[in-house]
Amino acid sequence: MTPQPHSPFTLTVDAAAGTATLHLTSDLDYATSDELVRYADQCLTTHHGLLDLRLDCTGLQFCDSMGISALLMIHRRTTARDVRLHLDHPPASLERILSITGVAVLFSQAHIAQQAEQAPVGNRTSPDPSV
Repeated sequence: MTPQPHSPFTLTVDAAAGTATLHLTSDLDYATSDELVRYADQCLTTHHGLLDLRLDCTGLQFCDSMGISALLMIHRRTTARDVRLHLDHPPASLERILSITGVAVLFSQAHIAQQAEQAPVGNRTSPDPSV
């Protein structure tokens, strides 16, 4: 079996008022996950007033267990700072891994639930009218 050519992992950052976007390309794995965490930490500490940290996964080709670990670490750090974390355009393989491991909800519904809990009682909505 011939190994597939490996394109280098790259991260680029775009920042706007209240939002920073990290664009990921290639593989998020043992060799690259620390770099992603460093970049995310840098965004969290240098972009004052950050409300949203977006991870654009359009160019992501592969993610292993260390990549998932990095995503979970970033999730913990953004949650601690009340910054919403978004996984934009995740490939189907990443969605499948997140679903199988049971952590997909952390990257989709966690902040919706957090916002509902923080809303004044009269403004809360529930899909169940009896609540």
